[in-house]
Amino acid sequence: MTHMDKWSVADDLDLKMVIGGERIEASNGARIQTEDPATGRVIGSFPAATADDVGRAVENSRAALKGDWRSMTPTARGRVLARAAAILRREAERMARVETLDSGKPLREAKGDIETSASYFEYYAGMADKLQGDSIPLGPDYMSFTLHEPVGVTAHIIPWNFPLTTTARGVAPALAAGCTAVVKPAALTSLTSILMADILEEAGLPAGVYNVVPGHGREAGSALVAHPDIAHVTFTGSVATGIGIMQSAATHVASVTLELGGKSPLVVLADADLDAAVEGTLKAIYMNAGQVCSAGSRLVVERKVHAAMMERLVPRVEAMMPGHGLDDAAIGPLVSAAQVGLVAGFVDDARKANSLNVVAGGRRLSPAGMEKGHFYAPTIIDDAPMDARVVQEEIFGPVLTVQIVDSPEEAIAVANGTEFGLCAGIYTRDISRAMAFARDVDAGQVFINQYFAGGVPTPFGGTKMSGFGREKGLAALASYYRVKCITTRL
Repeated sequence: MTHMDKWSVADDLDLKMVIGGERIEASNGARIQTEDPATGRVIGSFPAATADDVGRAVENSRAALKGDWRSMTPTARGRVLARAAAILRREAERMARVETLDSGKPLREAKGDIETSASYFEYYAGMADKLQGDSIPLGPDYMSFTLHEPVGVTAHIIPWNFPLTTTARGVAPALAAGCTAVVKPAALTSLTSILMADILEEAGLPAGVYNVVPGHGREAGSALVAHPDIAHVTFTGSVATGIGIMQSAATHVASVTLELGGKSPLVVLADADLDAAVEGTLKAIYMNAGQVCSAGSRLVVERKVHAAMMERLVPRVEAMMPGHGLDDAAIGPLVSAAQVGLVAGFVDDARKANSLNVVAGGRRLSPAGMEKGHFYAPTIIDDAPMDARVVQEEIFGPVLTVQIVDSPEEAIAVANGTEFGLCAGIYTRDISRAMAFARDVDAGQVFINQYFAGGVPTPFGGTKMSGFGREKGLAALASYYRVKCITTRL
């Protein structure tokens, strides 16, 4: 068996877009090829939706709001979502393999993503029949109560780093609330979002409730957000694009949920369990090769333990061997050649403009048999000043910047020293200091003596330039229903 045979999938991955339950080509016949980031080999393709295609999908989803989906009881909706979770778990091996080939991430991470996606559908299945209103006591001569109604057609603009989990994270609560969804997956990684349509169809979801229009953001994405029949937009991506989406949605007064990335700090105080802190740091920054909006990309370490922390951390990073995701390598490739260039530019700038000390990595890689892949070595930049570009800007790659502080108070100030506020973490044995940090740090999620803790039930979202609105947990549902108040005189 050759490497290329090993790094393949049995499925036909030349897919079509999904509108109204039909698998169709783009109206102009255009298609996008998708490649395996580890080898540069084309593994599949899908249509490049036009603005006309997007318009048809939105119109179809609007019609589906008034069809069988509207008449279905909340309990029946929940059963559809529960069946989708079960089918997705049945198909987990195949879906994980496709996700790895499309995005490059190690297979163990892709398997985790598929399970998380199934968990979203399972979690919100249990909520579909619990979105109940309130009674309002106005006195004996009145009766007043509230209803929760679906907002309507929802748009989901999906990033390329977590294709299926981000799709499920937004679509599952939208469907639980009775909305319909039009999904625009990232042009780099559209496969699993399209394949999800087959799973939802088998689960009994009526045609048109989940439509998928893959394509380029400048055409398909822009047309979707600007469509006057879109009631809510859920977007994960860059700050600049998020601002543009908010402006476009405002023209027809659509609500938005924006998750716009971060530059999250992971603080290690002098009393911390350093071995645990090293494990947490490795997970925080090198999962999915650092292509994670909530990555702990800034290690803020108290000076007393800086040397000891680096003595433990640097050898571990240097030992991480890159490889193909299907081989479950320690670290996989970046998603594209352009992303490698972006990451390399940040590190080169740190060396040249700021004379910063790159103590691990800092170079492009070409593993044997994957010379056309998009690899960059896991990297550590030590003792970076607050105003350095690698500290202030989101790199979205396997690059950890280390900042040294002299006190817990300075650690909080440094943690808050960027325009982002998505996540923050702290390692300390002093629970009072940990809780003070959690109180004072400007972030939407705080992890204590761990990183990436929580899961599907825990609300997720940012402050400052990291965006607004919350996904996951019960908080996510509020984006997808509106409250109607009914009052009558008796």
